[in-house]
Amino acid sequence: MRFRTITVSMKFQVCTCWDDGVLNDERLAGLFRKYGAKATFNLNPGLMSDVRGTSYWIKPGDTNWSCRGYRTGKLALRDIPEVYAGFELASHCWKHENAGSIPDDQWLKSAMDARKYLEDAVQKPCTGFAWPCGVFTPGTVEALRGAGFTWGRTTQNADDVLAENPEPLTLKSSCHFQARDFWSKYMAARERGGVFYFWGHSYEMFDCEQFWDQTEGALRYIAEDPDAEWINVADLAARLGK
Repeated sequence: MRFRTITVSMKFQVCTCWDDGVLNDERLAGLFRKYGAKATFNLNPGLMSDVRGTSYWIKPGDTNWSCRGYRTGKLALRDIPEVYAGFELASHCWKHENAGSIPDDQWLKSAMDARKYLEDAVQKPCTGFAWPCGVFTPGTVEALRGAGFTWGRTTQNADDVLAENPEPLTLKSSCHFQARDFWSKYMAARERGGVFYFWGHSYEMFDCEQFWDQTEGALRYIAEDPDAEWINVADLAARLGK
């Protein structure tokens, strides 16, 4: 009897998350829906209010924080269920407090307050976390673990997300979405059947159509790649935890 060899093609996986709950998230979420992408948004409910903020380019002498001169506005709290419908949400602390900047018990309360607010808003578990400014300490990692968080993203990079992430609570991503090596890292992950994980802030595209076109082009390419499939960051963390 002759046996036929069957080759099973293993898709490689792509995940993404975005920080801070800003107005541009609404447009970005629309692009994700258009291309069937999964995504996680990491929010600071304490920096949001009952009304939408306003985005603007700062004038000379304005000392408020901005991203290259662009001062981003926040979504309203009431926008959360609609804008982020179909996507995952994660805590980014109540007011973006960095680990180690305040006593650990106060810091954990901030992380938990954000989580509880988001879970109430969307009526589902939100056990992920994004470390504000990428800062973490051994004590705050253990505090998150004890509180039932399942993953936490840093701002560190990894050449191989699966091989270089032994701890899901201090996840390294592949790169920032505007990184110069975005596509080389994508192709490397594709070739080894691994995971490509990118992140960013939607305000980094400002109101610049060229930047938005570039991001949409990337999403279109991934959506049309027959070897790629979208996963949530939580799925990556679960894979690492096995």
